Amino acid sequence: MTKRPAIAPMAASPQTEKRVLVLTHSHPALSRGGAEMSASALSAAVGGSLGWKSWLLGCSREPEGARAGSCITQPFGDNSYLYSAGPFNWFAFANRDKNFPGAFAAMLREVRPDILHFHHYLIFGVDAFLIARQTLPNCKIVLTLHEYQAICNHYGQMIKTDGDVLCHQASPRDCNHCFPKYSRADFFLRQTYIQRFFDLVDSFISPSQFLADRYIAWGVPAAKMAVLENIVGPAPTEIARPANNSTLRIGFFGQTTRLKGINVLLDAAEMLDDDVAVVFDVHGDDSDQPDEFREEFAVRRKEAGRRVRFHGAYDNRRVDALMQQVDVVLVASIWWENSPVVIQEAIRNRRPVICSNIGGMAEKIRPGRDGWHLTPGDPTELAALVTRLAADRTEVAAMAASLRDPVAPSVTVDAHLALYGGLLAAK
Repeated sequence: MTKRPAIAPMAASPQTEKRVLVLTHSHPALSRGGAEMSASALSAAVGGSLGWKSWLLGCSREPEGARAGSCITQPFGDNSYLYSAGPFNWFAFANRDKNFPGAFAAMLREVRPDILHFHHYLIFGVDAFLIARQTLPNCKIVLTLHEYQAICNHYGQMIKTDGDVLCHQASPRDCNHCFPKYSRADFFLRQTYIQRFFDLVDSFISPSQFLADRYIAWGVPAAKMAVLENIVGPAPTEIARPANNSTLRIGFFGQTTRLKGINVLLDAAEMLDDDVAVVFDVHGDDSDQPDEFREEFAVRRKEAGRRVRFHGAYDNRRVDALMQQVDVVLVASIWWENSPVVIQEAIRNRRPVICSNIGGMAEKIRPGRDGWHLTPGDPTELAALVTRLAADRTEVAAMAASLRDPVAPSVTVDAHLALYGGLLAAK
């Protein structure tokens, strides 16, 4: 374990309001991904609750903080901090920025949080838990898990590197097969290193039972695990009914990537007979994908034909209006998605969902009530389903009527506050 500069411990001082610092691997002012938006919404909601005060610390990969003389600055307001990150070890999730330990400890002494809630361990590094424990021994550390990065070195997606084969359980032998440059001993030590810092976490939060079970099997104590959904915005005050026309509109929202199932959509569209009245509306882009994929996707986009309409990237603040223009939302991911925000957004807009029957997706959508399950990566099955739905629209209408109610943000906030309160009450 890398030694850190000595940091004088500092206990939290008595105070009336309980103080929470929410940390996320990006910053909502710079990126609007699911984790940072959930973290921002949680921080704002906690800060607006009686008896609580909240701050947000996000990250940036740009070096603007160094020019300001510190790697942690406040460019977005008094209750918002930005860490301009330095070198990072992506294999062990270890922060190699020599400026971070001192700056982070100084910030903790200034904010004096009772609860330190990490929405990921990326960019900060798992060693941030040790800095927090040394600086504020009485502070409770909470970690929301977003995918399987600690378990899987393949971007945390538990997919084999030699094909889109689902990985059911990580092991040094299997991980070495995917990444021969690292030995089995390297993967054993990687897990040991990460778990050593995870031991400092007081409570883990998983947005799905599936992800919770994966981490428990990997080594996180079940007694420390809570299953709580991430916060998304409230349901719109008015929800438009699907347009009464002859064409069934299927909406795809998010990154247009292979693992998100964009090729499944394109393959299914090619299989449809000419007389099937179906259109796929694709909202998203591939701007941060590898060049090889982008080149292939550009060709496929040109050859997609009239059934597939590409609308490009969208501002998440417009997602409700965009979803209300389609009849059904498609989540065709071929990896074990944890808790796709798109599913929550579809439910709050009363749009049934077609999703792969694995991971948190299967858990969030009840087949026959909230939508339909598909075998991951099977365009033939998708083509057959949308053909049937286009021929008889009553099934789509019935599914929209039987959708479960969305969880109100206030319910999710109360659950988080109850968890915080329990940690603070415990000895």
